[in-house]
Amino acid sequence: MPKLRLRIEDVWTYYGPIPALRGISLEVDEGEIVAVLGPNGAGKTTLLRTISGLIRPKRGAISLGDQRIDRLNPAQIVRLGVMQVPEGRQLFPELTVAENLKLGAYTRRESRAAIQHDLERVFRLFPTLKERLEQLAGTLSGGEQQMLAVARGLMARPRLLLLDEPSLGLAPTLVTQLFRAIEELNREGLTVLLAEQNARQALRIAHRGYVLELGRVVLQGSAAELQRDKRVRERYLGVQSSAAQGQGKGGGSGELGA
Repeated sequence: MPKLRLRIEDVWTYYGPIPALRGISLEVDEGEIVAVLGPNGAGKTTLLRTISGLIRPKRGAISLGDQRIDRLNPAQIVRLGVMQVPEGRQLFPELTVAENLKLGAYTRRESRAAIQHDLERVFRLFPTLKERLEQLAGTLSGGEQQMLAVARGLMARPRLLLLDEPSLGLAPTLVTQLFRAIEELNREGLTVLLAEQNARQALRIAHRGYVLELGRVVLQGSAAELQRDKRVRERYLGVQSSAAQGQGKGGGSGELGA
């Protein structure tokens, strides 16, 4: 199988006449966790929806390895190994946990044994789901629903997982559990593009990152470089500058603002 590499080159995506992405260029190499940071409205969700084929860009190119994917439909992109876990989970609330997981594997043609193997994998990552198999997805807690959304995405056996705000609305302990699972999946070989407002957690597990503002990439670098950058520290990590500390200003929460 050819080496996976996602390349986005000068992509412009519009909602009607209004550009939501303005010449975005970025890359994700096989085996990486790449974080996309930015406030609400920066274009993070639009970026992921454009990659997964839910929105078509007006200009630019998106390639996976040697293949252009920016004119493929979402089902074709999924079959190439790209799966998006959307913001807000978007489960089927009237179906059981087991039924939601089976729907995640709908594009696969492997044997039942192969799919069962992947079910056991997600149960190892998220043991609670095994205990809730016959429970309706809509009756799960918020944290359990997010675990199910990620697990459903994994059932497609993706090579590249697109995660859109996975920590949104979760208690800190559940955020920690979820990000540990993402790290474990990456150690097993899964490539991850993570759009996230919780910059502190995202940069803790990412190899590299990009900062989006108003549909443009305004900063990029290794996770360590972004953690040291004064703008990231002050605006996105809640770390005060020495001048602000001298004026007695309060710090932030470690998450991006709205």
